[in-house]
Amino acid sequence: MRMRFLGSLSEAGACPTLYETDRGTIVVQGMQVTDAEALADLRDVLDGETAVEVPRELITEIARRVLPDAGTTTT
Repeated sequence: MRMRFLGSLSEAGACPTLYETDRGTIVVQGMQVTDAEALADLRDVLDGETAVEVPRELITEIARRVLPDAGTTTT
């Protein structure tokens, strides 16, 4: 798998950061959620999976940049 940097709201390449893969998926690099109460809210976590916290602003900014017509509304 190969990844292409999409962006980050952090300075100097710090986390969280989003990447697009050559498989049509998104990879999130960030700080692992370790709060026990928050982890208890997760559903169906498989072996090898983890939770990463991402600011809503990062997701909306990247969506505007990479998704066709993400910022437009059709009527």
